[in-house]
Amino acid sequence: MTAPVCVAALYRFAPIADREAVQQHLLALCGDEVRGTLLVAHEGLNGTIAGPEAAIARVVDGIRAMPGFDRLELKYSTASAMPFLRMKVRLKAEIVTMGVTDIDPVEGVGTYVDPRAWNALIADPDTIVIDTRNDYEVEIGTFERAIDPRTRTFREFPDWFRAEGKALLDRPNPPKVAMFCTGGIRCEKATAFLKAEGVQDVFHLEGGILKYLETVPEAESLWRGDCFVFDERVAVGHGLKEGDYSLCRACRMPVSAQGRQSPRYVEGVSCEACHDNRTEEQRAAYAERQRQMEIAQKKGIAHVGTDAAAELTRHHDRTEPKID
Repeated sequence: MTAPVCVAALYRFAPIADREAVQQHLLALCGDEVRGTLLVAHEGLNGTIAGPEAAIARVVDGIRAMPGFDRLELKYSTASAMPFLRMKVRLKAEIVTMGVTDIDPVEGVGTYVDPRAWNALIADPDTIVIDTRNDYEVEIGTFERAIDPRTRTFREFPDWFRAEGKALLDRPNPPKVAMFCTGGIRCEKATAFLKAEGVQDVFHLEGGILKYLETVPEAESLWRGDCFVFDERVAVGHGLKEGDYSLCRACRMPVSAQGRQSPRYVEGVSCEACHDNRTEEQRAAYAERQRQMEIAQKKGIAHVGTDAAAELTRHHDRTEPKID
């Protein structure tokens, strides 16, 4: 495939009655040219796909033709090489896992804020800014003044808010709450959750960080660092340009250029984050997978890793490549 590769991150909360039928429809739409991951739940669709521009346009048009999906939330970017190994369409209970079932991310959602109006909102001292993403994402970049809940997964966010976040709003004049995430989907649920908890003035960044980095000039930006994305690009910066992070194949965490200088970093085998919590069996599997990948690369063929090694990395939900 010739570079650049077209990457489309998309989601939509809309009822899906027959998930299996939609799964087969999406696989047929993607065909052999498109790769990535799409998640299908009764509440909607979420995912990131990549491929030739014409093929991506075909898939997007096909999704928009589905009942309720004409207003698909969609963001385009490019990659210097195909960022996915295969095409997967998975059936899920939720398209972004929060674990709270009695909220409505369509009717109960917070107020959308255009990226061009976001700076004024989060610079207001009467606004509390909350990053709804996970700890490893926040570590490589976030907005000025943003509160980091230090959650490992989005499922932990409700407990964090009830235990700690709610106390931040305990003032004589309750502040506004501004929330953000990568592409917007987590905030659809997070703002609906806060409103269900009785918080009135809840706002979120429309289109997420990706839309902000695409829209707001770097000279005017209040974003600091890079934005983690769930594919082989690892992170992007202003203008959605690929950053200099790589992905540790052992724990799927982002590794900076400085982190790659650590003696604990071995490509494909370990990094600072996971060096001390892997077994010798795991290290051997990772090393063999890396060796096979290097052989395949020299031969000019694709390599997706051994099943054993892949299973050893499947230890948490951070590996799911999706919009958010």
